[in-house]
Amino acid sequence: MRFTSEQRLDDAVLEREFTLGEIPGILWTPGSASTSAPAPLILLSPPPLGLRKTYPRLVARARHSVADGFATATIELPGSGDRPRLPTAEQALADLRRAMEAGEPVSDEIIDALILPLVDKAVLEWQAALDALLSLPEIGGPVGYSGGVISIGTRLAVVEPRISAAVLFAGSFVPRATVEEARQVTIPLHVLLQWDDEGNDRQAALNLFDAFGSKEKTLHANMGGHTGVPQFAGDAAAQFFTRHLK
Repeated sequence: MRFTSEQRLDDAVLEREFTLGEIPGILWTPGSASTSAPAPLILLSPPPLGLRKTYPRLVARARHSVADGFATATIELPGSGDRPRLPTAEQALADLRRAMEAGEPVSDEIIDALILPLVDKAVLEWQAALDALLSLPEIGGPVGYSGGVISIGTRLAVVEPRISAAVLFAGSFVPRATVEEARQVTIPLHVLLQWDDEGNDRQAALNLFDAFGSKEKTLHANMGGHTGVPQFAGDAAAQFFTRHLK
């Protein structure tokens, strides 16, 4: 991990951009210079739109997390931002657009080709980022994961034992393999679902929630479209992390 820039957003938040090989990322930590115990960590997964485009949403969430006493980090997803595109995903995206424009159902084959290569690569990168972040003296466990693509969070919850709790955002396509993986998830989950999320299958999100094997899992559903998550839903997610990571 190599830090490339540093700025104080205010007295409370220190923002540092970094690279991990070819992967850009951002780390937010408490800005106070006073010595304190290592902070628990939240991995803040962005949507696959690029960090630059989604930065306002990410930094707003990071500020809240830092105020609650967490270090918070994000990395650019494979194929997003300035990173090389994933060829299989690019073809699947074109097939997806054709199906939607024609009013046809989106096939399982298209969903698998669009999501699974992204999951395979992103999960390995998140694990590498976690190795690097936990080596910093100001960061300790436990670790939470927050974000969507929901299939990435599901896979991480299965394969990464250092993640103790997760907030997952329903609203991306769900491959068949993800539903099977969900049965192996055992950590506490808080799932956010926008009931009127345009272009996504509400029933698929409900089926995935039902499949999760966690004894503690909460579905927080609200009326509205994809980007209309109300503030109180975010507050409930923050309380979930405070309950499980501190």
